[in-house]
Amino acid sequence: MIFDHRTYTCRPGTIRKHMKLYEESGWATQSKHLGQPILYGAVETGNVNSYVHVWVYEDAADRAAKRAALAADPKWQEYLKLSSDAGYLVGQVNTILTPASFFKMPQV
Repeated sequence: MIFDHRTYTCRPGTIRKHMKLYEESGWATQSKHLGQPILYGAVETGNVNSYVHVWVYEDAADRAAKRAALAADPKWQEYLKLSSDAGYLVGQVNTILTPASFFKMPQV
């Protein structure tokens, strides 16, 4: 299992606009291809112009296949254009994590 931890930073004052755009135009398509993330949330302390999402994959091959299918989807390409045109995002940091040997996914 691997975790894909992604942090995005928006221009000050635009995070709500960006999240609304994603909710309306990106969420359904992304979750269709990647499944449900274990976390998707806005940062409350620190850089409050940021949000984080964490996706879980079986392994690197699973991640690559799912992300390739997402990238090929015309609806996702349309969302990326809308997001780019809006200009809300200014930064992105992606981190791949592997769980510690003693870690078990909690049942929610």
